[in-house]
Amino acid sequence: MENEEDDFARSIGERVRALRNERGLTLEQLAEMSGVSRAMISRIERAETSPTAVLLARLCSALGLSLSVFFDTAAGASEPLARRVDQPVWRDPESGYLRRVVGPPGTGSCVDVVEVEFPPAAEVRFGSQPASRTQWQHVWLFEGEMELAVGERTYRLAAGDCLHMNVGEVHAFRNPTDKPARYAVVIDLGPR
Repeated sequence: MENEEDDFARSIGERVRALRNERGLTLEQLAEMSGVSRAMISRIERAETSPTAVLLARLCSALGLSLSVFFDTAAGASEPLARRVDQPVWRDPESGYLRRVVGPPGTGSCVDVVEVEFPPAAEVRFGSQPASRTQWQHVWLFEGEMELAVGERTYRLAAGDCLHMNVGEVHAFRNPTDKPARYAVVIDLGPR
């Protein structure tokens, strides 16, 4: 699994650079827009470091896209079947959560399906995500427990629970237990 994670993490830097260049932004401009330092963006682009989920969300928001759109790098048509061995995997270096893109890429679907393994006692806090305000998601918990801060409320989910929310209003994901949690995120990306 380490090779999968390393390869996917390496592609993150290439994707950030390509998106920045497509938008005609300098490192300084992207740093100012995202609140991520120029040096950190440069290190990410050169694959010297893997960004945390929070940093990547800030970069994506500044680039005008969501994490799901960021990770959907496929061009053109694709096979309708995504075998587990071929599904891109990324681990957040700060919280340790593992994100697997389950849905086949390049299908043109307005729905994205992601599987997440969230470590015990881990937490990820997000700032404002304006680019994600037009997207909605379901979090369907398979194992463990999770707390999600959405808007003004905090929801505690148990196995089998499903929460629907606006992606831009999500402030935090937290596993309050000493056991891992596993869940699916089904994201309505809206028109592409």
